[in-house]
Amino acid sequence: MIRAQLRLLFVSVVLSLVFACTDSGPVFHAQDRPLRLSEWNLYSLSADALIPSESSLVFRPANPLFTDYAHKLRSLWIPANTQAHLAEGEIDYPVGTVLSKTFYYPKNTQGAIEKREDPGLEKIDLQYNQLIETRLLVRKEMGWDAFPYVWNDEQTEAFLRVAGASKSIQLTSEQGTLDFVYFVPNENQCAGCHTTSHPDGDMHPLGAIASQLSSSVFPREGLMEIQTEILRARGWLDEIPIRMESKSWRDESYSIEDRALAYLNIHCGHCHNPNGAADTSGLILDGSHAIRINMGVCKPPVAAGGGSGDLLYGIVPGAPEQSILLYRMQSAKPDEMMPELGRSLVHVEGVELIGRWISEMPGSC
Repeated sequence: MIRAQLRLLFVSVVLSLVFACTDSGPVFHAQDRPLRLSEWNLYSLSADALIPSESSLVFRPANPLFTDYAHKLRSLWIPANTQAHLAEGEIDYPVGTVLSKTFYYPKNTQGAIEKREDPGLEKIDLQYNQLIETRLLVRKEMGWDAFPYVWNDEQTEAFLRVAGASKSIQLTSEQGTLDFVYFVPNENQCAGCHTTSHPDGDMHPLGAIASQLSSSVFPREGLMEIQTEILRARGWLDEIPIRMESKSWRDESYSIEDRALAYLNIHCGHCHNPNGAADTSGLILDGSHAIRINMGVCKPPVAAGGGSGDLLYGIVPGAPEQSILLYRMQSAKPDEMMPELGRSLVHVEGVELIGRWISEMPGSC
């Protein structure tokens, strides 16, 4: 018993030495590509918890992206004596900015499947949770750069894996277990989602943008605060954007159409926009469509191949079972599913939302 306690104390001390104290603040690596996550000094790590640096801001976008029911802890850090600027309504972050997103799963029935909503906590309790990966998006002189770090089995360090990785996951609930393979994206796949203008566009954030941070969805000490106002109060943002908040697809106070469009925007809009990688499909799902056929209503597929499921139109009003859009959301086959990156499982709640939206849609084809 004493030996076990001494070993736990030793591990805790080692982790504290490896992951520097949060008081020293994060470190921006302008040129090199650190092999260890700890070299960025973004977190303090003990045997009990992973805690973001006090110099960072934990944030949560209005519409978090679904990633196989993984929970996520997001942080933003801007170097001292620098400031983000509002340019044409969007946040332009300074060189040295580091965005981090740590993916983790509960180890047992405490929230494994039942608590599917992303908790967005201030820290990760390692007694109940398993760390999977931490993705960094770093603003360098030439633009944003992506760094995928994968946590080791001992939960003592995360290592850079530019080629990606995979991990077997088992989620447990009172109803049973769910086994699947979780895929960590490689660097090219990171760019595939974070580059919304093809072929010559640059990577940029998807969650830490003005609209996603202008919503009061993150409670702090019992209060719902606007995150762009927090950035302004810290001196990290030169001005607060005009209220242009994204409607949350989970907020049932909004109409079913508002919620559906918000869901499609965050999950599909990075490719399905007028300048995106899927522009040749003619399917616009970022909310900028001019007419309903642009977002798939009574629109025949252009190049869906087998992904169409032998169905005729992207969306058939009143008939979700005849709609290609929903068919591809319900599929977990690599050559059919949409989104094609970032998931192995079907997002049940997303399918239910889009299915209900289509079923209530007026008109016919």
